Amino acid sequence: MELTQYSERYAERYNCQFVSGVLSDPIAMEMLLDLSSQVVLNAELQDVLRTAMIRINSIVMYDSACVFLRSPDGGELEVYAFDFLESSGTLQERTPSALEETIANRVFQTGRAWTGITEGEHAVVPICARNQVRGTLGLVRNDGNPYSPGELQFLEQVSKQIAVAVENASLYQENQKLKERLAKEHVYVEGEIYCENNFEEIVGKSAALRTVLKEVEIVAPTDSTVLICGETGTGKELIARALHNLSPRRQSSFIKLNCAALPAGLLESELFGHEKGAFTGALNQRIGRFELANRGTIFLDEVGDIPLELQTKLLRVLQEREFERLGSTRTIRTDTRLIAATHCDLSAMVQEQKFRSDLFYRLNVFPVRVPALRERPEDIPLLVRHFTQYFAKRMNKVIDTITSETMTALTRYPWPGNVRELQHLIERALIRTSGPVLRVPLEHLTSPLPIASTKVRPQTLEEAEREHILAALKETKWVIAGPKGAAVRLGLDRSTVQFYMKKLGIVKPWK
Repeated sequence: MELTQYSERYAERYNCQFVSGVLSDPIAMEMLLDLSSQVVLNAELQDVLRTAMIRINSIVMYDSACVFLRSPDGGELEVYAFDFLESSGTLQERTPSALEETIANRVFQTGRAWTGITEGEHAVVPICARNQVRGTLGLVRNDGNPYSPGELQFLEQVSKQIAVAVENASLYQENQKLKERLAKEHVYVEGEIYCENNFEEIVGKSAALRTVLKEVEIVAPTDSTVLICGETGTGKELIARALHNLSPRRQSSFIKLNCAALPAGLLESELFGHEKGAFTGALNQRIGRFELANRGTIFLDEVGDIPLELQTKLLRVLQEREFERLGSTRTIRTDTRLIAATHCDLSAMVQEQKFRSDLFYRLNVFPVRVPALRERPEDIPLLVRHFTQYFAKRMNKVIDTITSETMTALTRYPWPGNVRELQHLIERALIRTSGPVLRVPLEHLTSPLPIASTKVRPQTLEEAEREHILAALKETKWVIAGPKGAAVRLGLDRSTVQFYMKKLGIVKPWK
């Protein structure tokens, strides 16, 4: 079909005119404006390209098209290929051919438009953004009719709109990634702050509790590391939250992690994060808790369960305030305050070489001991009323009476599970109570479980020997020889005791 025939076809379709082969009708301008609005409203690049290809065909007829785009990070070319099915007026995507030695690559390298015949009449124009060639737009006519200067001019205008779409899509993708990251952090932080254990206030007025709260007020404004010790269920996390809320970091994140809840292989990734492909199953990049807690507070519960091989990395974070994600060599600096908690005797674990002494001294800057519930029995009635009101509200029940017999029994009970055990008992009582009087199953308080001990009974002969020698050394303050030394207590020679110490890995704690 001759160029004049194309002109007649355009004139017939749009009632427009050609002047020296250049489109003079406002239809083309209207189409560009319409495409511009599509670019602004639609952030999906592929949707914009499909719209552009359909709009182009209404002005510059073609049989197939191909758009080459350089990815934002400067990587390989991304290819979008289309066939325009004139019979149905639809656009069909297809798989493009190889890119090597193509006209598009030539235009991409030179930044100059090209027209000519290579298995069809081709017109290829560069797509430029920020004075850089970001890709190419190419059209093919199978009937061999050449492209007019006006059509090329129009394609160059369209390529500018596509360039804007490319920039928008790139920014949109970056924004989406940032939003996803922020959303994950927001959901994580919200989940941590507004978890089921919504007892933000610390209930009690005993002297033992007031002493702890006084220590919290003293150390909270500083950035010093705090080690919270106490039995399981005493409320160590509430003390950690109080430290954060009273600190200058209260406007930033409070991130917590129970070190006993994760296997050793996953704990490092949770603390420091990992890169995509760092290990089997690492399908995406993960941000670690230390990175999330930057300028905030990180709370490591059950810190005594951190494996020895990971304690070195934790010590480095505390001393140097830097770390690397798994699978990365890039050093990340963090401004994070650490609050640790444990129910174990870390000093005993140091002596048994189950915990690094240098990490223990780094964590033990300001120790805070949370008293067990049996050490503050005057707080039990306050806690009972607090938990009763809380669970009654959640269960839409009205409880206005707690018998004196019930309160006396609860006060006398030693509570080996501490506040957590009391909380669960009251919740169970609320579930069973149908009237206004709280019915507590007191039969569960008659046979209390023994208070948990951090010591583990030796199971092998070697463990028994080690425990026995350690006990003798502690009693003699690590004096081996002499009439009051450990060798005499054990009935052994000094050299024999030293041999067993070396064999069993017993080292003085200050070494």
